[in-house]
Amino acid sequence: MKEKLLRIGTTYIPVTNVEFSAEWYVSRLGAELSYKDDDKAILNFANQSIFLVKSKENESSNFYDFYGEERFSLTFEVNGLNALEAIHKDFIEKEIKVGEIENRGHTGRNFIFYDLDANKFDVWSELSPIFKERYLSSN
Repeated sequence: MKEKLLRIGTTYIPVTNVEFSAEWYVSRLGAELSYKDDDKAILNFANQSIFLVKSKENESSNFYDFYGEERFSLTFEVNGLNALEAIHKDFIEKEIKVGEIENRGHTGRNFIFYDLDANKFDVWSELSPIFKERYLSSN
């Protein structure tokens, strides 16, 4: 088979209140709302389509690893340490629950943040080289 998967087009995130969550993602993260009904909202941001799907209480996209540590399922990338520090400060000002900027022993720095339903996300200071080449290079 010569065909291969090219990109992740859509990510589904469980939320208890589609209206409140959609407004939160738009106002706090700068997402663009492209559709909303009682059961879902479709957002565009971070070069992806994000579906906020109405779910039962206490559902989240988080999971626990083998050692019992709660993990995030998504890492967002920013372009460098200065961008990471700026967005971390911006999230604090917008009263988003965030963790400290961390050195995890690999290239770059990270921090975590949470949405209204305690979905845990990661932000990393390093853009993938392929993304930089394709989308940020000056042609």
